[in-house]
Parts: sequence; C-alpha cells; structure tokens
Amino acid sequence: MSEAVRVLLVDDEDIYVDTLRKRLARRGLTVLTAGSGEQALSILNENEVDVVLLDVKMPGMDGMETLSRIKQAHPRVEVIMLTGHANVDVAIRGMEQGAFDYLMKPAEMDDLYYKIQDAYQKIQLADKA
Repeated sequence: MSEAVRVLLVDDEDIYVDTLRKRLARRGLTVLTAGSGEQALSILNENEVDVVLLDVKMPGMDGMETLSRIKQAHPRVEVIMLTGHANVDVAIRGMEQGAFDYLMKPAEMDDLYYKIQDAYQKIQLADKA
C-alpha cells in the first residue's frame, strides 16, 4: 500500500527536508519537497499528491495560510502539520481548519510514517464512498 502514497514535504529548513525526504523514500513513499508555501501550491497544481507534511512556521506564506489555500484548491489532500513546541496552539487551530493531524518536530520516524498511512487510508475510504 505505501508505495502508492505521494507525499509533499513543505519546510524552509533544507537539511531537515533532505534528511526526512531520504528517510521517507526508504520506506517506499514518493516524496516531493517544497521550501515555501508558494512553492508547495505550485507543486500541488502540477502533481498528484496524497499527503502534505507542512511546517507551521515559515517565512513568507506561513503554514496556516498555506493550509487554507491547500484545502480550498485541493480538498482531497490531507495535511499533517509539523510544529515546534511553541506552536501547538497554532497546530490545533490548523486541525480546526481541516488539517488531518499535527506532530511535534522533530517527529519520531515511525510516528510520522504511521500518521501518513492513516491520512492515506482516510483518502482511500473517502474515494470509495
């Protein structure tokens, strides 16, 4: 099942993005990356994506604005918010605006992987309904 999951990782920290992309790809996921909210929206317009891993705190368009635009333009896509300790309330607000869930950074790899699988399963069930 996991080989079909297409993930977009959105974060402005290049080293974090590169490391996480490699670790998720090793688990059989197809991973695209974006360094900003604007870039994420552009990638979503041109590629099939199932799950977005979205950093809350980014320069320019922040995670909340990006989430709002993703849900407007791509309602089928599930979004998992990634947040530092100070931003838990922001992540919870994100869930109220349609995010699937949130995880604290740095997320435990297994937790992140299974959260992606859960989000993908939700999409599969919705597609069958």
